[in-house]
Amino acid sequence: MDSYKELLDFGKEYLREKKIENGDLDAWLLMEYVCKISRTWYFVHEEDQVKEEESRDYRKLIRKRGEHIPLQQLTHEAYFYGMRFYVDENVLAPRPDTETLVEEVLKELPGDQEAEILDMCTGSGCILLSILANREKAQGTGADLSEKALAVARRNSRDCQIQARWIHSDLFENIRGKYDIIVSNPPYIRTSVIQGLMEEVRIHEPYMALDGHEDGVFFYRSILEQAGNYLKPEGLLAFEIGYDQGETVSSLMKDRGYKRVKIVKDLAGLDRVVTGRINQEGLYV
Repeated sequence: MDSYKELLDFGKEYLREKKIENGDLDAWLLMEYVCKISRTWYFVHEEDQVKEEESRDYRKLIRKRGEHIPLQQLTHEAYFYGMRFYVDENVLAPRPDTETLVEEVLKELPGDQEAEILDMCTGSGCILLSILANREKAQGTGADLSEKALAVARRNSRDCQIQARWIHSDLFENIRGKYDIIVSNPPYIRTSVIQGLMEEVRIHEPYMALDGHEDGVFFYRSILEQAGNYLKPEGLLAFEIGYDQGETVSSLMKDRGYKRVKIVKDLAGLDRVVTGRINQEGLYV
């Protein structure tokens, strides 16, 4: 039987051989997940024997991680904006960069304000649920083309005990009513770039959540063509963008008549969010 130290050393070495980025950290996180232990506990008990079942489960997950299956898909959990979300192969794992989008929406939405929010291309629902968790008077709707993604969003809604509506829709096809805020992290990677992405993303994450078509801004244009019909006067439209899309997306918004358009950088100093407001009449040119 393995000790905890021997088992962890196996995991680290195996992931190094498979050239897994941050493999040492992943080896620890998988041990933490399987054995339900903390670092403090480990350093006191590292020579203790691991239960046979836990050793078997750990080695199985390490080998799957060696196949470049994302860690979050193995543990079925990801942390985003201080909350834990369920994820699987049907949704993109939440990225820390996307927290910038949540932050910007919260800045524009006072805590005592009632608001209707639409999250277009909602995926796991983490953006909408994070906003609703911090704004008790807001109500939210998440829309996605993928029924499997919506199943994940509904599960997260139940797990977080946050009520929201979830709609199967090809962009605005099944959307009704008007909203104070439309937020979206749509697919924005150029088709030609996808094959050069890390294997974890290219093979194991849903292609339809990545592919922004030839120029990467297909969905921004498509959303902007209709968003004005679903925003209330002075309504906010907020996008996550790729690091090199700030000027393009902000120009598209200005061309559609949005005002107070701004580009927001993430913690790495890269363009990450574009926001703007519809004019007072709720129309765009």
